[in-house]
Amino acid sequence: MKLIAIVPAAGLGKRFDVSVKKTLVMVKGSPVLIHTLMRLNRSKLVSEIIPVINEEDMTEWIGIIDGSKISKIKKIVPGGKDRHDSVFNALRLLKEEDLVLIHDGVRPVFPVQLIDMLVNGIRGFDGIVPGLPVRETIKTVGPDGIVVNTANRDKFWTVQTPQVFPLKVLKKAYESAYNEGSFATDDAALVERLGGKVKMILGSPFNIKVTTREDLDIVEYLLEKNDIGLN
Repeated sequence: MKLIAIVPAAGLGKRFDVSVKKTLVMVKGSPVLIHTLMRLNRSKLVSEIIPVINEEDMTEWIGIIDGSKISKIKKIVPGGKDRHDSVFNALRLLKEEDLVLIHDGVRPVFPVQLIDMLVNGIRGFDGIVPGLPVRETIKTVGPDGIVVNTANRDKFWTVQTPQVFPLKVLKKAYESAYNEGSFATDDAALVERLGGKVKMILGSPFNIKVTTREDLDIVEYLLEKNDIGLN
């Protein structure tokens, strides 16, 4: 099956540092986003990679990506006002692909073999996503800071990307969400909203999303290691 990877990377990253965009922060001589794109490029299953970039940064990123020689990037798509719009901008361009993979531009150290696991596991499902079971105790807390209850953590997982879907399923989910003004924090939630069956598989503790400066320090450390099963 043909697999197209869409990489939303148009966000401002307000929790990171308002003076610099996360995707442009340098790690080991390259922007964070380039590390992500290069890892996707190494997957034998990915046919094409479509980065979604803030329109005002398009010229700069075209130069950076051209210089990186990432062979599977054929086009760059301008982002929208939020992640939802950015992904939909790219989905509109796709017509015949079997599967689409959505991956955060600031998750540069996911195991490449995770893509194989997702594609091999999607048959019979409307989507498949990686994640990790919650290990810490989870409490519901009221606005006054008082604990309301303690949840059964066995039922909870944290969710990661990449996430893989049949193209027709994800397009329908996005179109429905737009028509009804509904949004979600991840793509799988839009599919679930329509009653789609989404499978969860075990992800990787190394698959960190760069949200803060501390996350960047961890990512830089991981990129320097050659023995953590990321190849």
